[in-house]
Amino acid sequence: MFSVRQMRYFDILANTLHFRKAAEMARISQPALSAQIAEMELLLGATLFERTRRTVVLTEMGRRLLPRIRGILDEIRSLEELAGQRRGTLRGRLRLGIIPTIAPYLLPLLIPDLRETYPELAIELREAVTSKLVEDLRLGDLDAIIAALPIEGEGTVAKPLFRDRFLIATSNNDIDVLTSPMTQEDVALERLLLLEEGHCLRDQALAVCSNVKQRQLVNYGATSMATLLQMVGHGMGLTLIPEIAVRTEAGRNNVRIVAFADPEPSREIGLIWRKQSERREDFEALAITIVDCSRRLMISADELDDLAA
Repeated sequence: MFSVRQMRYFDILANTLHFRKAAEMARISQPALSAQIAEMELLLGATLFERTRRTVVLTEMGRRLLPRIRGILDEIRSLEELAGQRRGTLRGRLRLGIIPTIAPYLLPLLIPDLRETYPELAIELREAVTSKLVEDLRLGDLDAIIAALPIEGEGTVAKPLFRDRFLIATSNNDIDVLTSPMTQEDVALERLLLLEEGHCLRDQALAVCSNVKQRQLVNYGATSMATLLQMVGHGMGLTLIPEIAVRTEAGRNNVRIVAFADPEPSREIGLIWRKQSERREDFEALAITIVDCSRRLMISADELDDLAA
């Protein structure tokens, strides 16, 4: 009947309803994807997708087939994971996704630690915004992801790892002197710089500064925390910075780091995997290593006083 590869392509296309996007996700050409779907339709003797110049829609047969194919793909992934578990903890391939506001700071510690403790682990990393990582996890393209909690959607397990508090970053030459600790009401909202839309840290910053109005925001959306801190260092505004980024970014940018008064705003970072996964032992071991690395990135009270001076 259908091959596993064809079922995977069908699942991706059913999710995106866009041949070009589905081909990119499947890492094949668009004609090759179309040919595989056409072969499925020939074998089935029915059309799976209605195609027009602008839209792609699942047919009634496609809708009936989708949950069955996804169930088969889930079972195949479980069998592969179960077979891998026989090799021992954290051996073989592990595909890990991580959001951009954590990756540059955690990975330089995490990867060497994993290589030393689990030398037979072949880790594959993917950095992307939360929505993309969650989708890749659901489709089976990733085994686990590191992201800010909570994660919406059913079918996943989330293990909290560490609390990542928010601080304010401002230029050392800023004429507006911010006292530490400061309240959330003290933030100069009209000078707040944020990451571009799609980054969860943008939404988290807006949640912290809940009385911000869109018109008050500086019209600049950075693509990375490093870029954002460079703008801040040049006096273009201020921003929220997660504690995990402070050691790296404060050392290479002309910024002061100012703490919030209690209760300090923060985000909870977690490890997320599919509920059906057979690799819980692997993920529990990975979580222990991540927590250990995160502790080395946290800022003491004395260090924070120096950064705020």
